[in-house]
Amino acid sequence: MDTMRDRFAPVVSRLLDEDPRVAVVLAEIGKDGFREAMARHPDRVVNVGIREQLLVGAAAGLALTGMRPVVHTFASFLVERPFEQVKLDLGHQNAGAVLVSAAASFDWPAGGYTHMSPGDVALLDTLDGWTVHVPGHPDEAETLLHHAVAAGDDKVYVRLSVQANRQGRVIDGKHFVTLREGRRGVVVAVGPMLEAVLDATEGLDVTVLYATTVRPFDAAGLRRATEASGTDVVLVEPYLAGTSGTEVSKALSDLPHRVLALGVGRRELRRYGTIEEHAAAHGLDPAALRERITRFVAPTRRAD
Repeated sequence: MDTMRDRFAPVVSRLLDEDPRVAVVLAEIGKDGFREAMARHPDRVVNVGIREQLLVGAAAGLALTGMRPVVHTFASFLVERPFEQVKLDLGHQNAGAVLVSAAASFDWPAGGYTHMSPGDVALLDTLDGWTVHVPGHPDEAETLLHHAVAAGDDKVYVRLSVQANRQGRVIDGKHFVTLREGRRGVVVAVGPMLEAVLDATEGLDVTVLYATTVRPFDAAGLRRATEASGTDVVLVEPYLAGTSGTEVSKALSDLPHRVLALGVGRRELRRYGTIEEHAAAHGLDPAALRERITRFVAPTRRAD
């Protein structure tokens, strides 16, 4: 199966052909995928070199002229390194762009911590007005890229990953999808965490919601799920644990509720290892998820 990133360049290249507003801004990474598009549209495919602050600044300048820039590099170089430009050049100037990242939290362990970004979504949460898409399958990535580019002048972040679920789902870029219904709690699986969550919750009496758009957070969808399943909520995110915990609490602020926030831990893992080893170390493999979810939704009663 091709990866989400494999879909990225062909999809955006077609959009370049179809929409004269679309532009692409790169910082070396990913340029090979746009060689043909660059030949066809040399004025709308820009490679700024290894200069990530300029990457975002150039995109903001294009946006201010009426273009719809699509900006791409690894997440750590797209959100973390040029964060001041994301905050000021895009945010403060109210300039819209589509930021499309690769490498996610630990997609390339051999690259080391410089190429990992488990805190990207949490960092964007400090800013106003961002839409955040987290696809879990290449088909969903293609759908959400189309949504992002078509979103007027909005500020949109699309988080691509080599980790993917076995099948894509029908999504609309706004709402959570209910995949299972139960009575003992709600488990919200974000993007590529879905497959592990489905394996982990097999046979458990819980509702499973699938989230590929996390900002804006589908508060209404979560509330509907809790009406039949109760207000114990487990949040399973492929980035920093607890990133959407506040969103869950806001959605249920008038109800007694409990939240178990699972995701990538703050402790830095200093050995390269593999993706699977990193997932297991953060408790995001199916066995660890099942143990933690079961303990939360069905706590052992203490004998009197």
